[in-house]
Amino acid sequence: MHRSYHRWFSPSLGRDMELLVFGHAGARVIAFPPSKHPFYDWENRGLIASLAWPLEQGHFQIVCIDQVDLESWYGWWLHPAQRARRQTHYDRYVREEVIPFTQSINSHPFLIVTGPSFGAYHAVNFALRHPHLVNRVLGMSGIYDIKRFTDGYYDENVYFNNPVDFLANEQDPGRLEAMRRLDIILAVGREDPLLGGNQHLSTLLWQKNIWHALRIWDGFAHDWPVWARMLPLYLGGHD
Repeated sequence: MHRSYHRWFSPSLGRDMELLVFGHAGARVIAFPPSKHPFYDWENRGLIASLAWPLEQGHFQIVCIDQVDLESWYGWWLHPAQRARRQTHYDRYVREEVIPFTQSINSHPFLIVTGPSFGAYHAVNFALRHPHLVNRVLGMSGIYDIKRFTDGYYDENVYFNNPVDFLANEQDPGRLEAMRRLDIILAVGREDPLLGGNQHLSTLLWQKNIWHALRIWDGFAHDWPVWARMLPLYLGGHD
């Protein structure tokens, strides 16, 4: 399996960022890590191994990127406005740096974004903010209402990085049509405290006539071995 390491100074974030690329061809996949986890944990925790066959066959090329969670939502010592602003910088990094990088190494037109736990937040938030850039999004055990991280503070950056808020208020026909073209899969455990949030996001999607799949697994299902089972099932579709 092809594996390569890349690092560059990010103008969006003002510091170096690292990533790993797995696979040589196929649909481009941007893989977000869980909260505060490094870019290499997809490899270290078995998620890349769970996709060894489709990667070797050229079905997917996975780009495992890093996060800035301690500088954004998990930076509890920072003012919430600064946390939200840093998330906007991160969104710009993915949009203006990571996606062009994936295109420079792979001309495949299909883009998937995915992640587990807080990585699912990043994936779904990005896909719904930029539906014209994404073809499929898979959120595993995700949180989709960020307000618990804002200490009651609210501004434009919070709003546009909180999927349940901006989705509920979306009225633009062009953006809604782009969202309806998205292939959206949400997977979560029946005993996961985040189940209700996933069901709420699903309700909002249906209210906007956005078709999607909500897959509820038995048990807690919020752990690496379960995510390693979800990925081969859902990365390619709704099965």
